[in-house]
Amino acid sequence: MEAELEKANRELSRLATIDGLTQVANRRRFNEYLQQTWNLLQREQNHLSMIMIDVDHFKLYNDAYGHLMGDDCLRTVAQAISVMAKRPADLVARYGGEEFAVLLPNTNAAGAVYLAEAIRNEVLRQKIVHARSPVSPHVTLSLGISSIVPDSQRLPAALVDAADQALYEAKKNGRNRVNLKTL
Repeated sequence: MEAELEKANRELSRLATIDGLTQVANRRRFNEYLQQTWNLLQREQNHLSMIMIDVDHFKLYNDAYGHLMGDDCLRTVAQAISVMAKRPADLVARYGGEEFAVLLPNTNAAGAVYLAEAIRNEVLRQKIVHARSPVSPHVTLSLGISSIVPDSQRLPAALVDAADQALYEAKKNGRNRVNLKTL
């Protein structure tokens, strides 16, 4: 009975940290992992990078194909991101709606840019049809990157804010691209 209870508790704990639709980490797990990783890398004085990812014109996708196909699209994108961000310490999370985030411990800006381009190209390789997109006939991603060696002068939110600003710039400059904002 005790073993069954322990197993049930582990499953509940897992479910509390996983996005039910995409099966990647949820926002709650992202926030926990960001704080843990920030603290560790602050002590180690090593890089922490983040990629913020947005599915371009996702509302148009949902309007054209419906929410069930939209869910399938998000699952495919999450899987593509997970395939590329495969190191054990990397964390892929659904940040909200059609946004994903990837935390990359011990990764500098150049490494994050390389991975972001690989993710962008992997989604393009999937050839998910998106007839209403003004960018491409297939689903594309805009990606914003930030990188920092954590220190006691800043909060983890600085990394997230910089990645979000970089994402905004990528979208403003035409979408289907990677943009880096250094801290």
